[in-house]
Amino acid sequence: MNEVITYLEKLRELAIDQQGLITTAQAAAEGVPRQELAKMVARGRLARAVHGVYRVPQVPITQYSPFMLAVLWTGVPEACLSHESALFLRELCDVNPRKIHVTVNKGRRFKRAEGEGYQLHFENLSLNQKTWFMQMPIVDIPTAIEQCIKAGLPSYLIEQALNKAGKTSELSGSARARLEQSLEERNVGSCKR
Repeated sequence: MNEVITYLEKLRELAIDQQGLITTAQAAAEGVPRQELAKMVARGRLARAVHGVYRVPQVPITQYSPFMLAVLWTGVPEACLSHESALFLRELCDVNPRKIHVTVNKGRRFKRAEGEGYQLHFENLSLNQKTWFMQMPIVDIPTAIEQCIKAGLPSYLIEQALNKAGKTSELSGSARARLEQSLEERNVGSCKR
C-alpha cells in the first residue's frame, strides 16, 4: 500500500527541527509549490511569520522560536546566532540583548523588511567557529565572547561569561587566556583615550 504524504505533512516534518518554522526555499526543495503555500495560509494551515518564512501552527512555539526566525529571515545558509544572543541563549552571563544578533558573511546585502528586531553582523566565520544549540546554528563560545569584547559589551558581563564557560569543556584554558588578554587590552586601550 502506497502512503500519500501531503504538502503540510512534509512541511511539518521540516518545521519540527526548526522551532516550528520553514522558509519558502525549503518548501520548494521539498516539492511544495509557492502557490500551495498561499493556499495553506488562506486555509489557516500555515501562518506567515515574516517575508519568506512561515510558521506551522501544529508545531508548538518555544522560547527559541524568535531566534530561529531571525536566522531564517536572513535567507542565507551561513547565518548563525552570535554576539550577545549567543551568550544569552547559553546563559553565560546576565546580558539581555535588545535585538537578536545574527552573523552572515561579509559582502551580503539585505533589503528585507521586518528585520527591525535583528542586529546583523558581517563576518566570514570558519566552520569550526560555528556549532548548534537547540537545533539552531550559533557561534561557538570563544567566538561569541570575542565578538562581544570587540563590540564593547561591559567587562563585568564578559568576565561572567569567561567564568561560567571556563567551567565547561567548550572553553579551553588557552582560549580563555587569549580572551582574557584581549579583554585586558581593550580595557587598557579605552582608559588611554
